[in-house]
Amino acid sequence: MAENKIKYIVAGLGNPGLKYVYTRHNAGFLALDYISQKYDFKINNLKFRAYCGHYIFKNGGDRFGVLFMKPQTYMNDSGKAVIQAANSFNVPPENIMVISDDTSLPAGKIRIRAKGSDGGQKGLRSIIEMLGTEDFPRIKIGIGEKPHPDMELSRWVLSKFTKTEKKIIFETLGDVYECVDMFLCGEPIDKIQNKYN
Repeated sequence: MAENKIKYIVAGLGNPGLKYVYTRHNAGFLALDYISQKYDFKINNLKFRAYCGHYIFKNGGDRFGVLFMKPQTYMNDSGKAVIQAANSFNVPPENIMVISDDTSLPAGKIRIRAKGSDGGQKGLRSIIEMLGTEDFPRIKIGIGEKPHPDMELSRWVLSKFTKTEKKIIFETLGDVYECVDMFLCGEPIDKIQNKYN
């Protein structure tokens, strides 16, 4: 059926495994968990080296499929999962929304971009390399800067949110959900940016 055809991909980035659940690097996974609860569907089908959920999005009289995915490749190889799904469903980069963590933003602050560099985020870097373009929209969720300049970045992003930060992050996920909803409704990125950046 036409309404089942995948028109968009929304990929939340993170690392697989229980030990990473509430680490800073898994902000993208947390966002997809929240979004799937809001839309009331599950992301539990293992395909394209990712946990996937196929959701029928209704925008007025228009209905189409959206693939929500949580790559299980580990962060640095996220692009390998995204490119498989994009190629399988012939989804162009401008219809692929990526949700990732960002160390340059305070915990809970979000920033929407229509395109751009990876900003040092290795999951985004992998997706850019595999898609062959920087021209795909993304939502960056702030996880805070590392507390000391000498601290290894990998140690910081794999550390867990504090209780206070976790509360802030979860409050932010409602805005992330609304950004994704606006995107799927066909709202231009600049309008979403004006509302949430």
